[in-house]
Order: sequence, then C-alpha cells, then structure tokens
Amino acid sequence: MTPSTTPRLLQQLHAAEQQLNQIILGKPHTIRLALTCILAQGHLLIEDIPGVGKTTLAHALARVLGLAFARIQFTSDLLPADLLGVSVYERNEARFHFHPGPIFTQILLADEINRATAKTQSALLESMAERQVTLDGQTHSLPAPFFVIATQNPQQQIGTFPLPESQLDRFLLRIELGYPSPAAERALLEGLDRQVLLQQTAALLNAEQLIAAQAATLQITTSPALLDYIQALIAHTRRDTQFVYGLSPRAALGLVNASKAWAWLNGRNMVLPDDVQQVFVAVAGHRLISKQSHRNDFAAAQQILTQVAIP
Repeated sequence: MTPSTTPRLLQQLHAAEQQLNQIILGKPHTIRLALTCILAQGHLLIEDIPGVGKTTLAHALARVLGLAFARIQFTSDLLPADLLGVSVYERNEARFHFHPGPIFTQILLADEINRATAKTQSALLESMAERQVTLDGQTHSLPAPFFVIATQNPQQQIGTFPLPESQLDRFLLRIELGYPSPAAERALLEGLDRQVLLQQTAALLNAEQLIAAQAATLQITTSPALLDYIQALIAHTRRDTQFVYGLSPRAALGLVNASKAWAWLNGRNMVLPDDVQQVFVAVAGHRLISKQSHRNDFAAAQQILTQVAIP
C-alpha cells in the first residue's frame, strides 16, 4: 500500500489529528509526533512537569483511535504483579488460573513511570519488545495493536527513580508538551473542561483501520541517499565524545520507521531528509547521555542536525 491507495485512512488520521488539536491546544507538532510514534508501532514517552496535559493526551489518543485503554498509576510500592497479573490456584478445578493485569489492553498509560522502582519498571520490557507477557512459564499474547504511553516527571523532582538505559531505548519517541502559549492558555481557560471534551470525543478509527495504516507506512520508500544520511547521523553520535555512547541499531531502525510514518502523514510515498530532521530529536534525545551531566542531552541532539550534511 501507498498513500495514493489509502486516501481514506490518511483522511481519517488527519481528522483524528484535528480532534486532538482541539483538546491539547497549541501543540500541533507534538501531537503529530505522537501519531507518528503509533503509526511506526513504537512506544511513547512524555516527559514534563505535572499539569500540562500529559495524561489528557494519552486519554485523547486512545479515544480518537478507538482503542481499548487502561491507566495504571506507578508508585514506589507498585509490584510487577499489579501490572502484569497473577496466577491464582482454583481449588475446584485443581489448577492455577491466570488473572490478567491492566497491561492486557491496546493502549496502556503508565502514569509517572519513574515513580516506580526499577523492578516494576523492568516488568514492562518484554511486553514492549515482544508484545507478550511470560509468567510462571507460560506466554500470554497482548492485544493488537499494543502501545505503552508513559508519562515521566523531571528527574530532579522528589520521589523519582531514573529509567535505566535499556528501558529508555524501548521508547521510540520522547516528547514534551511544555507551557501553552498565552493565546492557547486563554482558550483553555475560556473553554470546556478537558474531561468534558474527552467524554464528548468520538472514535474516528478502530483497531483494524489503525493496523492498516501502520501497514501503509511500512511501504514508504527510502532511497540509498536517504539511508546514507541516516547512517551519517547515527555514526556522528557514536564518534561524538560528549556522549556516553552513541545510538544503537534499534534507534537507527526506529529513526527509519518514524521518518516513514511522518512522510505518510504528509501524504508522500517516500522519505525526504526533512522527515528525518522532524523526528530525529524525539528519537535520539532520550537515548543520548551526556558524559558531563550524566543526563539526556536534547540540545546536543538538535545540534547534530546542523553538524551532519545532507547528501
């Protein structure tokens, strides 16, 4: 499939995007990145201070895409079983019966993921990588499609546990919302409550249509010159001595897939360098750790785009 053979799907995605922009005001680029992440079959990390709409965006995405949704609040006493489920012995049947946890949904909101301990955070790794859960020697498939949308508070806030690099690498994109512009904030203050808007929001797609849209993005072509550009960006991060380590092959594949999804949303059947540049910081920023600050360096990720020439 190509964009020319899927005009209806593209029209529906644009309608969903428009609906999201009416709920989250003044953040069109961020919303397009969120849709790009889902079309590329990746998981999304939203990092920002409390109260700027992270949870609302996750709810809105589930509603407009017509997907089953579950939210779990991550806290320091949350256990893996609270997320994955547990096997309970049924005396009448003389066997263990698996009771699935909230992860068995299509969009899981892991709210304030960095307030849980590393043990609970790691319980997500298999599900994010393989769309399955293994407990007591048995493997349970997760619904399709399956996405994790995690919100994260800034690391300097009290009561947070930094996500390990292996966990960060499972998130295709990292975005932030930030404060709204004065005009957007005024419209927010004058308008309906966001919860009321969410209740009034109707599904514009369903799971089958979303899966078809994901398949369409995979058909977007990448020229040899475009792949040269992506490899040059990846190689630059590995040579740059300011980072602890460069981008992994998983990140390179994620950059290709995100660029394809961005191109598809823009109605094209091939990836342009501009598509790569639009998604690069969201793909790379949370994966690049500064040797000096030992924190993610998003400004440095942005600078890479000015340091690597387009072939």
